[in-house]
Formats: sequence, structure tokens, C-alpha cells
Amino acid sequence: MLAAFEKYLGPLGWVQPARTRATAEAQVRGLAIKTPSLQQKVKNLSGGNQQKVVLAKWLTADASVFIFDEPTRGIDVGAKSEIYRLLNNLAAQGKSIVMISSELPEVLRMSHRILVMCEGRITGELRAGEATQEAVMQYATQRVAQL
Repeated sequence: MLAAFEKYLGPLGWVQPARTRATAEAQVRGLAIKTPSLQQKVKNLSGGNQQKVVLAKWLTADASVFIFDEPTRGIDVGAKSEIYRLLNNLAAQGKSIVMISSELPEVLRMSHRILVMCEGRITGELRAGEATQEAVMQYATQRVAQL
């Protein structure tokens, strides 16, 4: 709830527990977060479920732009599929997503537009239809000439 804390305060500035619980329950259901209870510490959840909790926080805040840095690092194949489904759903809702990933198949699978960087600068831009591993690697290995 911290990303949208103000939404859960009553008229006297107190947190409304019933409202926060209802939102948490809805996010657990909607994102299929596997947890024994709402009181479970996030650090004790699997990597994929931890990722979903972070996403739930910003969905609650009704963000319009999401930045995902290595969203599937360290999670199993099933959880990756769920994260991909969630990202696609966000895009379908008109949300903007910036995904940073070192996994080239993931970038090619999920992106509408790809900006490739090398040595801290953008070296190329590709649209989904023209993006191939070869094209991305060509831009990713362009070095700036040393003077």
C-alpha cells in the first residue's frame, strides 16, 4: 500500500485496515500471488511472487509508466510466463512499459520497440518486425572510436 498510501487514509489520517486488506486480497487473487497469508513477509516468498508483489504495489497506485529492470531474473519458467502475461495485460490497458533486460530472447519476445545501448550510449533503435538477434548484436557491439 505504500505506493498509494494516501488512498487508504480515513478522514482523521488513520489507515483504514479493512480497505487495505480488501485491496491486498484483490491483488493476490488478480496476480495469482502464491502466499500462505497476507501476513507473510515478502522476503519469504519465491522470486516470482516477490516480483508480483512489487507490481501489485504500483498497480494499486495506478501508475501509467512502469520500469522493469531484469523482471524475470532468478525466477522459474512458470513465473516468467506469468510476468510476461502481466506485462502484456498492462500494455493492452495502455500503460507504458520500459523493460531493461540482458536476456535477448526476452527482449525480442516482449518488445514493440528496442533501443540498444553500447558503452553508455544508444547505438540503435529497432521496431518489433525488424528486430533480430543479429541486428541487436550489431548495435550492441558498436564501439566509439578512441581518440
